Amino acid sequence: MRVLVVYCHPVPESFCAAVRDAALDAIAAKGCEARLVDLYAENFDPVMRDGERREYNERAPADPALAEHIAHLKWAEAIVFVYPTWWYGLPAMLKGWLDRVWVKDVAFALDPGGRITPLMGHIRKIAVVTTCGAPRWWSHIVGHPGRKTILRGIRALCAKRCKTLFVAHYLMDASTPQSREAFLGQVRHKLKAF
Repeated sequence: MRVLVVYCHPVPESFCAAVRDAALDAIAAKGCEARLVDLYAENFDPVMRDGERREYNERAPADPALAEHIAHLKWAEAIVFVYPTWWYGLPAMLKGWLDRVWVKDVAFALDPGGRITPLMGHIRKIAVVTTCGAPRWWSHIVGHPGRKTILRGIRALCAKRCKTLFVAHYLMDASTPQSREAFLGQVRHKLKAF
């Protein structure tokens, strides 16, 4: 299986980097082919400019900086998102990547009546691996907006029976070396099984 790992964290030595590495290890151990998109390391520009927005409903973006990202999407059969949950949602960089790469004529078709036809039917699995400062119960009360964006919104553009996985280290701000190590083990185990 071809797995695209989309990683988003600005600090190279962050715990999220260890989570990313655990995910890549699990993917390799399963014998899958992986590609890594590291949004901060690539200095991805998450800002949709006025011209790009004006043409959004007309065609796929012409920005050559997006071509490789679009090619990664077309290549993938599974996507693993690794990011910190900030203010209950996605980091701005990751949200900008979704805004600029999951676009018309790439991720979906849009007919004149406004109906959307998914174009990502080749993506059969989506996983989210994240860290959350809040406790699990509070994240559920708030509604897990980041989780819903990916595992409902993005999933709707993928294969009809696209499988999903959500793994989170809650209370990250109060984590311990033991809780972090246990979480890395959980990530490896769940991704191997997934």
